Amino acid sequence: MLAPVLVTPPTVELISIDEAKAQLNVDHADDDALIKAIIEAAVSYIDGWSGVLGRALAAQTWKVEACGFSACMRLPLGNLISVTSVKYYDQAGLQQTLAPTVYAAHSDALGPFITLKDGQSWPSTATRADAIEITWTAGYGAAAANVPAAIRQAMLLLVAHWYANREAVVIGDAASPLPFAVDALLKPFRRVGI
Repeated sequence: MLAPVLVTPPTVELISIDEAKAQLNVDHADDDALIKAIIEAAVSYIDGWSGVLGRALAAQTWKVEACGFSACMRLPLGNLISVTSVKYYDQAGLQQTLAPTVYAAHSDALGPFITLKDGQSWPSTATRADAIEITWTAGYGAAAANVPAAIRQAMLLLVAHWYANREAVVIGDAASPLPFAVDALLKPFRRVGI
């Protein structure tokens, strides 16, 4: 499978400027642009394919391509909301859309995946790296309130840490890692292999 591509980013603001300013105890607008930039950095640190959780937070649409069908087609990013489409290039090189009656979407401890429904079979595909294209929507939901409170609190702690420490934090001879509370809040949500 190729790396997933973000098709439609989240449309909701996970942490508002007002929430961040309350966490920072800031009551002026002088640093609003800086705070917004730090919020964006905190969200991108945690959210999406390259985020530390390896999952989508607010509803967003992703696409992944693969060279062929397999018994279990893993989607590299959860939490699965829905599979939008499964497309493939047939042996004549024409792109086709697979009927949703052929496959089913599931999720387990490793994340979301699609499999064949009983009595169905995968179609033959052209030989190419992008023979299959799966598009799906992932996230906890469309609203910021759908994202678990622990994840949102971890983002607020990151914002506060990065606002207070605008340079690398060094204690003695070593750089200080992110605050322990951030790791503790995020740990239950990290995807790990079984």
